[in-house]
Amino acid sequence: MRRRRGWPCRASERGSVTAELAVALPAVVLVAALGIAGLGAASRQVQLQDAAADAARLIARGEEEGRAAGIVAAVGGALSIAHHGDLVCATAEAEARIGALAVPLSASSCALAGGW
Repeated sequence: MRRRRGWPCRASERGSVTAELAVALPAVVLVAALGIAGLGAASRQVQLQDAAADAARLIARGEEEGRAAGIVAAVGGALSIAHHGDLVCATAEAEARIGALAVPLSASSCALAGGW
C-alpha cells in the first residue's frame, strides 16, 4: 500500500481554500482601509489641536489674527477667536474624510492675554 504525503484531499474539496480567501479578502482590505483612514483622522486632530494652541498664544501676545488664521489654515482648518476676560481662546475646526463619511473635527485652546 502506498502512503500519501501531505493532507488528504477529496476531489470535491479542491479549491475551497482559494474560494474562502476570495470571499474573506475584500473584508480584510476594507477593515484595513478604515483603520488607516481612522489613524489619518486622529493625526489631523492632533495637528488641529497644535495649531489652535499656537494661534491662541500668538493672539494673546498681540500678533495679527491673520497670522494665527494662516497657521490653522495650513492644516486645513478654520479659526475663530473669543475673548473671555484675560483669556484669548482659539477654536479650530476642520473635516476629516473616512471613506465617504465626513467627520467634523474641533480643537480649542486658551492663552493668557499679554503673556509670554
